Amino acid sequence: MTPDRASLQARHRAVLPDWLALYYAEPIEITHGEGRHVWDADGKKYLDFFGGILTTMTAHALPEVTKAVSEQAGRIIHSSTLYLNRPMVELAERVAQLSGIPDARVFFTTSGTEANDTALLLATAYRRSNQILAMRNSYHGRSFSAVGITGNKNWSPTSLSPLQTLYVHGGVRGRGPYAGLSDAAFIDACVADLRDMLGQTRGGVAALIAEPVQGVGGFTAPPDGLYARFREVLQEHGILWITDEVQTGWGRTGDHFWGWQAHGQSGPPDILTFAKGIGNGMSIGGVVARADVMNSLDSQSISTFGGSPITMAAGNANLSYLLEHDLQGNARRVGGLLIERLRAIAAGTAAVREVRGRGLMIGVELVRPGTDEAAPDTAAAVLESCREQGLLIGKGGGHDTSVLRIAPPLTLTVAEAEEGAAILERALREVA
Repeated sequence: MTPDRASLQARHRAVLPDWLALYYAEPIEITHGEGRHVWDADGKKYLDFFGGILTTMTAHALPEVTKAVSEQAGRIIHSSTLYLNRPMVELAERVAQLSGIPDARVFFTTSGTEANDTALLLATAYRRSNQILAMRNSYHGRSFSAVGITGNKNWSPTSLSPLQTLYVHGGVRGRGPYAGLSDAAFIDACVADLRDMLGQTRGGVAALIAEPVQGVGGFTAPPDGLYARFREVLQEHGILWITDEVQTGWGRTGDHFWGWQAHGQSGPPDILTFAKGIGNGMSIGGVVARADVMNSLDSQSISTFGGSPITMAAGNANLSYLLEHDLQGNARRVGGLLIERLRAIAAGTAAVREVRGRGLMIGVELVRPGTDEAAPDTAAAVLESCREQGLLIGKGGGHDTSVLRIAPPLTLTVAEAEEGAAILERALREVA
């Protein structure tokens, strides 16, 4: 580590919380990026397969977005929601239409955490209940209410919560008591568990919140159709369905624009939350809900920074680029090739338990060879080896962060997918 980087790390530790995690034994400072690549302060170039936690959705330094931000900054950066805001109205109109929710209303926030916090506020106010159904192994943010519904122990630092949370089976297909069942039997068992749980609750439950693909949990997902079956049960009780699309939205899964659409037989959700990719690095989150749900609050509210002119300009430009260049289709095509390439690598690697995912949202779960035990040390070592070879990836999972998380910008090329897969193959063989 260079003296300058060591000094910056020491300054980081001196003024920032101990629980603010840094990747790598020798953390890097990313100074600039272009396309699917970034450079650190020492001038080393990396192929970026994590996109700032699935946030650089289209590309680093995308000219269309940087131009929109620059032009808006030259006019006005901030005004608050107390004034009419044309870029905010324009983006809200587009998001409402794309959401699939009828008579939709949109509220912008600054993060996915804040979006989920708002969704919980809406659902509990609408239903007059503080009972929430959440999925085991889930993650929904770092606010007090969001950690209270997070089912992943690694990211839930307190059991104290303003909500009464009940955790439901189904978010993890390959582990747990139903793992050995067929997809149809798995869904039946999860639905039976949900019905049994609701039969033991007192009063009305407000909502079920679920990630269609669990992000921090290691890119796990139930069989397609599970949430449609859940939705039928929820509707019998008047319970709302909140789909957390912070990581799955905007076409990343390739097959669908939203993750919920893989489970859409019962229609759209009541509430949808989004963030991360839409801003391509600018701080945008938001909530979409039916008008009667969104308007159920009986007091005034504003957002000082949510929907700011500069972030909305970025969101509009980024969404236009995404749609005009069919990045959902690219995620499906290139992501499909990358998944098959990684599965071929895994076939000869005893440390890989499973390669899963869809589109450009891929998880590689590692275990101790010959066992089903999670291998967080192996995952950390692979992460380090990839960095040394010029590839940035993430990690996560519900079993001690033993899943490699791969989620490049949606403009990834076939050549870049092959380059990243080759580096990952070398890292796996070197470590395992």
